[in-house]
Amino acid sequence: MKDHFQYMSGFGGEFASEDPRCPGSLPQGQNTPQKCPYGLYAEQLSGTAFTAPRGENRRTWFYRIKPSVCHGRYESVETSKITHEWRNFDPNPLRWSAFEVPTRQGHPVDFVEGLHTICGGGDASTRNGVAIHVYLCNASMKDRAFYNADGDFLIVPQLGTLMITTEFGKIQCEPNEICVIQQGMKFSVGVLGPSRGYILEVFDNHFQLPHLGPIGANGLANPRDFLTPVALYEDNDSKFEIYSKYQGRLFSFVQDSSPFDVVAWHGNYVPYKYDLNRFMVINSVSFDHCVSSDSVPLDYRPSR
Repeated sequence: MKDHFQYMSGFGGEFASEDPRCPGSLPQGQNTPQKCPYGLYAEQLSGTAFTAPRGENRRTWFYRIKPSVCHGRYESVETSKITHEWRNFDPNPLRWSAFEVPTRQGHPVDFVEGLHTICGGGDASTRNGVAIHVYLCNASMKDRAFYNADGDFLIVPQLGTLMITTEFGKIQCEPNEICVIQQGMKFSVGVLGPSRGYILEVFDNHFQLPHLGPIGANGLANPRDFLTPVALYEDNDSKFEIYSKYQGRLFSFVQDSSPFDVVAWHGNYVPYKYDLNRFMVINSVSFDHCVSSDSVPLDYRPSR
């Protein structure tokens, strides 16, 4: 099992990976050769406008078995509990009990079916704001995948370990760890039993590490402690149902092969996880607690 979860370390840097079963599958010196090794298809996933300054540009090149555009028509999923309808503001404080995890045998609920929106602000159509969701599930996604066209997901498991298959490779995320799946990245979630957690979704820009200011060069979250998976493709010609969150609604389409057929990839637009035990706290409690907005492992700062 451990062989399925291998990682490269770093935050915001350039990565390159190829599945060891296909040596030489990552083109050298070229992004789109006329003929890719092994007859693979080259595709680019963009996380920013392609004209963004070099220091802000986010993109990754995939080398996959089949083009991702080969799929059926999008259809609306009307049973989804995902919503952006939070404009009916109420100034009263609210509270709620813990969300009940589905545990009944014979009643499987996977990650997509168990997504519930709690609250939010802003609007995905204007690329500004956030949303808060919870997930409640007791079954793995089988021949199903999901991607978010609205923004980035920061996933915080509270109960149960998640085995997340992405186009980049596999990630295992446990309670007291966080995982970020960025906009447009397809993934599938496997669980070992009842699972519950929280999701912060951001519509504008991507997560960044905060500046350290007077702390100096070290402390808080160290870039080397963020882990990105290595390439691990699957060649599966069974039918897959792909779900897409778009403008606060859920859509789906069917394709005749696995979306996780990326044999090699390189770039700086990647999913990653972080172990919160590695967060180096800076604090003084001599007579009072000093609360700083930068004292968090990840920082979301909207573009100007």
